[in-house]
Amino acid sequence: MEEQNRPATVRVFIALAPPDEAKAQLEDALLPAYARHPRMRWNRIEDWHITLAFLGELPATAVPLLIPPLAGLAAAHRPPRLSLRGGGVFDDRVLWSGVDGDLDALHAIADDVRGAVRDCGIAFEGRPLRPHLTLARARRGDRSSVAEIAEGIAGFSGLPWAAECLHLVGSNAGRSPGPIHYRDVEAWTLGSGRARSRT
Repeated sequence: MEEQNRPATVRVFIALAPPDEAKAQLEDALLPAYARHPRMRWNRIEDWHITLAFLGELPATAVPLLIPPLAGLAAAHRPPRLSLRGGGVFDDRVLWSGVDGDLDALHAIADDVRGAVRDCGIAFEGRPLRPHLTLARARRGDRSSVAEIAEGIAGFSGLPWAAECLHLVGSNAGRSPGPIHYRDVEAWTLGSGRARSRT
């Protein structure tokens, strides 16, 4: 019965995530916007992440193929020192916060991640990496809110932090009418390759 209930496909991406302290700083900066713009579709803070490679819908059988190469490359990379900084808008409706710090190391991890995915025979749309956190999306007819919020956090500058883990993440996007939820399929400590407990 369990096999019958298992989805045939999984929506997957590979990411880094800020620590709770860094997210709390940005959350504090966003508090006025939460109050002023409740109709925005705000992402859950626990789901904020920096996508390195978005793979989309994959056959569930393909996901285990990614685990050994991702574990290996996690072992080979030291945690980059990053910070959250400023904000902006994609496509007139997507609110984001920028990422600053050791961007060369971040791009090197992303390049290796994308190479590992391709070596597994998994095709994906390899858009240029623009490191950011997606914070919210405007509802139709409310796009002016996004520009106002982005302007409000333009001067935000968070404290630096180490991106300690590489995450292989699955989501329920498109499977239910409610908010998107993410879960770690697996995660590895950068510089050690040790798998961490799933959440």
